[in-house]
Amino acid sequence: MHAMRKTLALSVALVSTAIAAAPSVYPTGVTLYDPAKAHNTYVIFSAPDQQTRLIDMNGNLVRSWDKAGFPATPIDPRLIGGKRGHIFVQLEAVAEPSKLASAGNGLRNRTIGELDWNGEAVWQWGAQAPGGAAHQHHDQRRLANGNTLVLANKLHPVPGFAVPEVIDDAIYEVDPEGNVVWSWTASEHLEEFGFTPEQLELVRASKNPDVLHINNLASVGPNTWFDGGDQRFHPENLVIDSREGNFIAIIDKATGKVAWRLGPDLPPLDWRAPAKVPRPADQFIGQHDAHIIPAGLPGAGNLLVFDNQGEAGYPRAPLGLLSGSRVLEIDPIKGEIVWQYTAADSAQPGWAFYSAFISSARRLPNGNTLIDEGKFGRVFQVTPTGEIVWEYVSPYFGKAPGGNARSNWIYRALPVPYDWVPEGTPRSERAVVPPAPESFHVVQEDTRHD
Repeated sequence: MHAMRKTLALSVALVSTAIAAAPSVYPTGVTLYDPAKAHNTYVIFSAPDQQTRLIDMNGNLVRSWDKAGFPATPIDPRLIGGKRGHIFVQLEAVAEPSKLASAGNGLRNRTIGELDWNGEAVWQWGAQAPGGAAHQHHDQRRLANGNTLVLANKLHPVPGFAVPEVIDDAIYEVDPEGNVVWSWTASEHLEEFGFTPEQLELVRASKNPDVLHINNLASVGPNTWFDGGDQRFHPENLVIDSREGNFIAIIDKATGKVAWRLGPDLPPLDWRAPAKVPRPADQFIGQHDAHIIPAGLPGAGNLLVFDNQGEAGYPRAPLGLLSGSRVLEIDPIKGEIVWQYTAADSAQPGWAFYSAFISSARRLPNGNTLIDEGKFGRVFQVTPTGEIVWEYVSPYFGKAPGGNARSNWIYRALPVPYDWVPEGTPRSERAVVPPAPESFHVVQEDTRHD
């Protein structure tokens, strides 16, 4: 029996490796574009070459900044007096980072800031942060009151944990002068996240100090649930999700308590069953970018999340042999999946869409969804029925996380409306019709002699 379990584990590992494979040669830039079916927009992302770029629908470089964000985040002009083209990025690294610092946490980051369209820093924060460094990771957001929300790491001992120091997750609300006016620390709420006593033992015994790895932070925003009297969805409450813990939660801003939660334990995902909706939410694993779809967009009030199906959980949730990633739209009141995207919706095998880490998904005004398959630097837009109507593969390479390999990975790609940029900024919307894959070849020179 023991030998059988070892064989099964090896098989899963081999299949997981296989479905994560990518070709060594492939086209980059915009590979497909139907202007009539796509929502036409700019897209912003940071690349592994530590540059942030804004592109149009034909992949043309509209603007670049010589700093990268984790992620680069466009700031709504309505929150900064109508100023266009401002972004959040990371400005400066710490001189001597902790040995626990990695590409997946904020321990290398000293200073974050707001850059204008010309790349000038108009606001920054780091020296005033707890410990003298921002340690920002995964998210930062400007609020309507002018303050800034920062998701950060806090390296410190936590009683009851096996590791000497935990890479804890903290949230700071920072005023324009750099003062922390509200804060929250994840380890202080560990028993509110839905873990059983047995799971809590595994969490505390983990040899990985980044035990929860919270990877997004967003305000709930105006929504119909709160308008109907549900205080859990107060617009100022905060949505987070834990990549390692397999849960999504809403934090009550007034009390710091968890007001709503989905996960960590959900019904097993059966990839062999027909993907009917609505249905009860099933097990997401290692998810990213959970947020409430903003008012005014199709699906407003529902939760949208990129379900990586990447190894995570206490204990690790089982992965399907031939599965891939998913994008899920979930009714947060009923706990039901009301829409989803998998590769099967584009008439592809499940493993054709798979990013075990990073990645994002955002709803667009016409009902389409912009998806970042981050592991492979692929950003694409799908209709509600799963038709791919725009696709882009980043041509910008840099160092991959771990080792010396090069990659075009994209942590998060975000849609940016045309009126976000200064008036007169050029853009292009020319259709791109791809060749059939079976006839798309690299032309070789014929060196044969007659």
